[in-house]
Amino acid sequence: MKKRSSIYLLTGLLTLTSITACQKDFLERPPLNELSEDTFWKRENDVYQAVMGIYAKMPGDGIVYDDGATDNAHVQNAWESTASSVSAGTMSSTEDAGWDFKDIRRVNYFLENADKVTVISADLLERYKAEVRFLRAYSYFRMMNSFGDVPLVTKVLALGEENLPRTPKKEVLAFVLSELEAVSKILPAQYAGGRPNEKGRITKGAALALKARALLFEGDYQQAAATAAEVMGLGYDLFTTTEVEKNDQLDDYTKWVDFADADDKTNFLRGLRNYERLFYQKSEGNKEVILDRQHIPQIDANYLNTYLPPATLGGWSSVTPTQSMVDAYGDYKTGEAIVPVGPAQRADWYANDKVSFAKEYKNRDPRFYASILFDGAEWNGIEAKYVFKWTAGNNFSRTGYNFRKMVDPAFYDLQIDNHANVILIRYAEILLTYAEAKNEVSGPDNTIYEALDKIRTRAGMPVVNRTKYASKEALREFIRAERRVELALEGQRYMDIRRWKIAPTVMKSIVDVKNSQIQQRVWSDKLYLMPVPQIEIDKSKGVLVQTPGY
Repeated sequence: MKKRSSIYLLTGLLTLTSITACQKDFLERPPLNELSEDTFWKRENDVYQAVMGIYAKMPGDGIVYDDGATDNAHVQNAWESTASSVSAGTMSSTEDAGWDFKDIRRVNYFLENADKVTVISADLLERYKAEVRFLRAYSYFRMMNSFGDVPLVTKVLALGEENLPRTPKKEVLAFVLSELEAVSKILPAQYAGGRPNEKGRITKGAALALKARALLFEGDYQQAAATAAEVMGLGYDLFTTTEVEKNDQLDDYTKWVDFADADDKTNFLRGLRNYERLFYQKSEGNKEVILDRQHIPQIDANYLNTYLPPATLGGWSSVTPTQSMVDAYGDYKTGEAIVPVGPAQRADWYANDKVSFAKEYKNRDPRFYASILFDGAEWNGIEAKYVFKWTAGNNFSRTGYNFRKMVDPAFYDLQIDNHANVILIRYAEILLTYAEAKNEVSGPDNTIYEALDKIRTRAGMPVVNRTKYASKEALREFIRAERRVELALEGQRYMDIRRWKIAPTVMKSIVDVKNSQIQQRVWSDKLYLMPVPQIEIDKSKGVLVQTPGY
């Protein structure tokens, strides 16, 4: 899907070649560095290009930084994201956590002008409107999660109307839910392909999935479960693969897993590859993807292959796993949580007993090996004979671990940037939403266990123990743990620790494998919401009111 379009021309972001002429009416012509409304809203292509420009504002690889503001990850470069300030507890109104109305303004402008085009079918125009209305709702959803009350603007503002107060969050939420429900009745379940029906456009499933996420975050479990169930009936499924990649067979997991037999080994490897390759470029558009941010090969790159790997692989180690994230991956053999050793014992083993140190990484969830680079981890798929060894220094992890998840090895062979689409909503999340919401409404039942079993079986893990997790409370903790592992680095943990009210407990200072503190973290309840940038309050002449505590 193209990302560059004439919408940039409309907003003055592209410059056209200047020409001169001697005609008498020269000074009455529209400026040549922008398109005039008198000349633009004429053709079907104008509408198409405008929609493409709005799609370009979708979030993408930046979602990995959201986890850096949680117990999942550490962001070591403050200049890359506000995540380091949020996690440290030093966030202030001098920083901007995403107060941005540019994409909302574009949608409002589109909706007020698209009807000027008469040479387009009414059905197609209505579908385009539904697509951009979804994107506006998505933007408001993300902003209200960060800031709570935000100005709700649904029209193009005239000069003098720009200073608006913050709209109560409940009204913004009502707007988001109403818009998502409305567009879900207009948008198709899938697209056939080819212009203007490119695969990757917003679908009915995307609208309902985002609605389910919003309902879950707000604690409306009855409606969240019902909406998730509706998505579950649309034909999505979990991604699986049997393909063996280059150098896969060179990874020796017998060092890390005590396989019972050949079938056990096959199950483990299948689970690892299923999960790992879900995020590869070659798997784009698979049956699990509900919404993704599209990228154009060799034109519109994502930077996950830069943000996540260590310097030895050309990366920056911008976002790295915490020890808490590592400890969250359960036992492959039992299916239960592990009991980690203390940081002092781990540091002693790291310095003096590498055999005992390595035992901590044995028999873990296949998703652990697909997601985390730990001392001694092999990864022949990225580079023949590659073994991760933690090294201190510039662009190396400070925690002792790097993320492997979302890094696509194919682009190392090609020596080009990663241009894989970034998945924003996928079917596994819907199964987890259904499980959590249904459990909160009425406690455990077979539909919940089956939803969770699908996720765990795909990853090669044992199914849920029905006896141990027979109560609402026990199953709640299981679901939360499963959600953390399955959706790690996908931007969900930020809201999860806030809506569950566990942030004060989990946002503790973090240490590396040597037990050296690498970030002091101090939680304050003001961090449940982000501050409005002070510059925005100043520009509003005091109409905007600051978030309490800042």
